[in-house]
Amino acid sequence: MRIAFYAPLKAPTHPVPSGDRRMARMLMAALEMAGHEVFLACRLRSWDDGRRSGRPERLACLGDRMAGRLTARLGRKPPDLWFTYHLYHKAPDYLGPAVSRALGIPYVVAEASFAPKRADGPWATGHRAAERAIRQADRIFVLASVDADCLRPLVRDPAMLVPLPPFLDTRPYATIAESRATTRSALASRWHLDSDQPWMLTVGMMRPGDKERSYQVLAQALKRVANRPWTLLVAGDGPRRQAVEALFQCFAPERVRFLGEQRTQALTGLYASADMMVWPAINEAYGMALLEAQAAGVPVVAGCTGGVPDIVRDRRTGLLAPPGDVDGLAAAVAALLDDPARRLAFANQARHSMHNEHDIMVAVQRLQAALVGLRTGH
Repeated sequence: MRIAFYAPLKAPTHPVPSGDRRMARMLMAALEMAGHEVFLACRLRSWDDGRRSGRPERLACLGDRMAGRLTARLGRKPPDLWFTYHLYHKAPDYLGPAVSRALGIPYVVAEASFAPKRADGPWATGHRAAERAIRQADRIFVLASVDADCLRPLVRDPAMLVPLPPFLDTRPYATIAESRATTRSALASRWHLDSDQPWMLTVGMMRPGDKERSYQVLAQALKRVANRPWTLLVAGDGPRRQAVEALFQCFAPERVRFLGEQRTQALTGLYASADMMVWPAINEAYGMALLEAQAAGVPVVAGCTGGVPDIVRDRRTGLLAPPGDVDGLAAAVAALLDDPARRLAFANQARHSMHNEHDIMVAVQRLQAALVGLRTGH
């Protein structure tokens, strides 16, 4: 099939890296691996922070005009299907539903969420648009099971909701994990690290809001385990880096190392070298970094929020703490710091779980099965 792909929150070509951009790219790659021709239909970003008066209405008008132009352009050679990734009240899809209706093609969505509490307030316009799109969808791939309950009342048939666990290509992570000792030694030399101490790794953008709040919780939690040996490696950058670094000033410089933004290959090496991944995950959808860490055989300590429990199996591949619970996060970190054998058991199970449930080839099979059925019945 020829598939028009669209991501209203952040296009896969967006210059700023994020888990959302990464998953958009992974979805396009998986669809191509399934044998489909995939093209990016539009880069229009419909994201609204709810702080600018009139913006939702302007975005809706712009979306209507853009949908008309797309319909005219794509009508010369219509795609077989429209595929939208990640729509919700802050980033509704103004394009896909209109174009799909006009061209008479199936409309498919991955990672849609619906929040009835947003029916009023600054996101009311986006909320209505998201509801209309969800009701029109012919298939909805559900990446976080927590979203299913609010989606179910909007679909014509519950079978239209297709579970699709977040995924990635696990092979590079599994490969580098096999050379853990060599990679860890090289990193210890480069960053002047004590390889005899447990290394905790945190990967996250440093921007205002939930990311900064996650760093705040992390810093507070680590104060409670300061009497144990550990080194924290922080991979990430952003406009709030100075504020984030200030949160950890109470620790000696050799205990917390800020490594800045890391390219994919370097980040893969960091995962393979770490003893555990720690991230509070405040309001996290699921967390691509948590997937990557486990694919490299790294146990995870994280906040139990959103879709995180779908990818971090509590007491099997890591430990989960209540969202924002400083004491709970500290206790989980302490438990793994004190038990190397448990870390190793979690690491082995994490690699197994990622390969069998979250590898891109598993996603290819799930996507293909749902889309072939849709093409036959549409």
